[in-house]
This record gives sequence, structure tokens and C-alpha cells, in this order.
Amino acid sequence: MKKKWYSFLLIVVFIMVGLVGCGTVGGDDESVNKEKGSASGDTVTIAHEMGETKVPANPKKIVALEFSYVDALAALGISPIGIADDDDESRIIAPIQDKIGEYTSVGTRKQPSMEIISSLQPDLIIADLQRHKDVYEQLSDIAPTIVLNSLAADYEQILDDFQKISIAVGEEEKGQEVLEAHKKRIEEIKSEVPADEVRVVLPGVVTPDGFFAHNMDSYTGSLLESIGLKNAIQDGSDRYNKINLEQVVEFNPDVLFLMQAGEKTVIDEWAQNPLWENVSAVKNDSVYTVDRDTWSRFRGLISSEAILEEAVQQLYGK
Repeated sequence: MKKKWYSFLLIVVFIMVGLVGCGTVGGDDESVNKEKGSASGDTVTIAHEMGETKVPANPKKIVALEFSYVDALAALGISPIGIADDDDESRIIAPIQDKIGEYTSVGTRKQPSMEIISSLQPDLIIADLQRHKDVYEQLSDIAPTIVLNSLAADYEQILDDFQKISIAVGEEEKGQEVLEAHKKRIEEIKSEVPADEVRVVLPGVVTPDGFFAHNMDSYTGSLLESIGLKNAIQDGSDRYNKINLEQVVEFNPDVLFLMQAGEKTVIDEWAQNPLWENVSAVKNDSVYTVDRDTWSRFRGLISSEAILEEAVQQLYGK
């Protein structure tokens, strides 16, 4: 009897172990899926400029505190619920307005409203290192927050951060497809620049108070260099330089792309100075006024293509 009883117990134990083993395997798979963020309610860990943050695998309500993040989301077919648009919806450039539709303004990029952001109950906030590192903890108390380096980024950094954003919003595969299509388009535009192009270009923001030149390491400068348009300022010590008329004459760009802020700028004053006529770009009638929002503020895939298309059209009529 005892032997039969022990045999019965052993059979029961083996069955229970088998069932527990099956359950454990299923549990491990679920744990892995959560780490990868493959199911609703799961999270994915994103490394960023301020550390690591667990964000929902597929966040639906996203607040973007820089225009480059709006560009990235629009390229992925995602509409943010909140945007730091500097309290001016006209700053959202047309090709992106068409993709994102309505949103709530959360104030300026420099000082976004914590109250408005909180009221939106976001799943994810995307912030900028230079502008928002001091309020990172406040933002993180509202929702999972990742911090990227938009304001000080060059073109390559913008591409890298686009990939990071695509992972954070659960669109890594689509992000790769969008990025490949973007790179193909950039190569097409690059092919329109003559191989023997030797002119140097200088993009800069012009305001009533000054000329802020963008060097070869700036976003716009590095973007133009990516298709073979050499920047007049090859000194990498400061990406954004406030320079005077004498320095413009010294750098002597063959082409000027002026991102104009306001109806009257320092250029109106300089135009009365004989030195202005000594700049090659002025002599050659190669001074182009371009949209500041597109050329300076947005810094993304959509705006990059728009910038280069305009540059090539201006320079070569293509």
C-alpha cells in the first residue's frame, strides 16, 4: 500500500512540476515582452541626456517641448497633444501643420507651462537638454520624460534623436523606413549640386540687433555641408556667432541665406554702408531671405528636406 501511495504522490508531483514549468516559461516571455515594450500597458527603457526613463510602449498622448520633436512625430504620422509653440501657432510650418492637426499650446519653449502640461495628462514628454534640464524633475513628476539635445544639435544628432524618438513612441520599424526614405531624398538633392561647386555659403539669423552666423557645426550649416555646400565659417569653437559687418566682409561668403526675424533687421542698416558692397554674395546678387521657422527652429527630417530643396532651387533653379 505504501509503495502505491508513494507512486501516486510521485506522479502528482511530476504533473505539478510540469505545470509550474509551463507557467514559468510563459511568465518569462511576458517579462521579456514588457522590457521590449511589445504589449499594451508595458514599458520600454529609453536612455537619454539625463539618464534612463521607462515610458509606455505605445504612448498616445505626447507633449513636445521643441519644434524638432514635433517634426519627428509628424514624420512618424503622430500628432502630439501639446506643443511648446512659443504661444504662436503660425510658427508651425505648413508641411507639418498639415500632418498634426489641432493641439494645445503649452507655452514657450524656454518656459513651458507645467500647469497646462499636467492638465493634458500626457504619457510622454520630450524635452531639450539646454532649455529644460533645470525643470526635468518637475516634468518627470507629471509624466515619463526623455531629454534630447535639440537646440545644440547638428544634423547628424537630429537623425540620431529621430531614431530614439521612434523607439520611444513604439514606431522603431516605421522610423527606420522613414529615415531610409529621408536619406534617399537627401542623396537625390545632393546629386543636383554640381561636383565643381566651390562657392562658400553662410546661413545666419538676422534681427534688428545683429547677425547671428551659423557655422559648419550648426544644424543648418552641417545640413548644407552634407550636400556639398561649404560653410564660410569653419571654426568650430561656437556654432552660433554674433558677428559684425567687418567680420562678414572678412569671411566673405559667396552666398548668404538670411533667416529674417522681423520686418527691419541689421541688414537694412548695413546696406547703407559701403562695406556691405564688398561682400561677394552682395556683389553676385546671391543674398537670399529664407523662413526662419523652417531654416532654424524646426531642425528635423521634414524641415531638412524643405531647406535643401529651397537652397538648390535658389542656387541652381532646380
